[in-house]
Amino acid sequence: MIFRQLFEPLSSTYTYLLGCEHTGLALLIDPVVNSIERDLACLAELGLTLDCTLDTHVHADHITGALHLKERVGSRIAAAAMERLPCADIGLEEGVPFTLGSLTLQPLHTPGHTDGHFAFHAGEPGAERVFTGDALLIDGCGRTDFQNGDAKALYRSVTEKLFTLPDDCLVYPGHDYQQRRVSSIGQEKARNPRLGAGRSLEEFERIMAELKLPYPKFIDHAVPGNRRCGVCPDDLPEHMQAYCGRMTESPQG
Repeated sequence: MIFRQLFEPLSSTYTYLLGCEHTGLALLIDPVVNSIERDLACLAELGLTLDCTLDTHVHADHITGALHLKERVGSRIAAAAMERLPCADIGLEEGVPFTLGSLTLQPLHTPGHTDGHFAFHAGEPGAERVFTGDALLIDGCGRTDFQNGDAKALYRSVTEKLFTLPDDCLVYPGHDYQQRRVSSIGQEKARNPRLGAGRSLEEFERIMAELKLPYPKFIDHAVPGNRRCGVCPDDLPEHMQAYCGRMTESPQG
């Protein structure tokens, strides 16, 4: 598998490029609209053709690049079937593998941050990865107070589903705000301050209830735009124009 981890600094979002060495086809997990030039350049450098984009959930902090990439290169759009997005070409369901050439992803329904959230598990024993979106972050997790969020559901998604993966399975999160790139299931089980070290459901619910986070500054624009697979709103305030512009600095690794 060809693999690249790409970082968009405005929303601290990780986009993941996975490519099939045999067919030259590739997919992007959680592309960001203001980084599509970077993504297309990376694909061209690797000699890959973008076949599909997959979003872990309907994002509240950035606009997905799914629709713009489809318009540019004809890539298909995959999203949770339960979201019933009319712009999606493929509906993702747990128990139905997503395959692209030699690549196989197992969609895992992991509600709690949003009710339609999915993670994607890939790889063979001893070389496994899970792309956790906002359900499980490095030493943290996504908030549960918007978009049908539910702390109890997130606790069960992580402890009963993600934490049952092998300890050496690498965790690639949807965001990180401290320049960390990767963790592991074993590490998060042992030390995640919200969900690890045997935290009880009651402890987790209390932690999440006491966060008192501010209202997301971009949610009112991002959610409706992302339910249309990445439409930038016409009424975007000037101080948020960069969210739909083109980033000049968007590191990759």
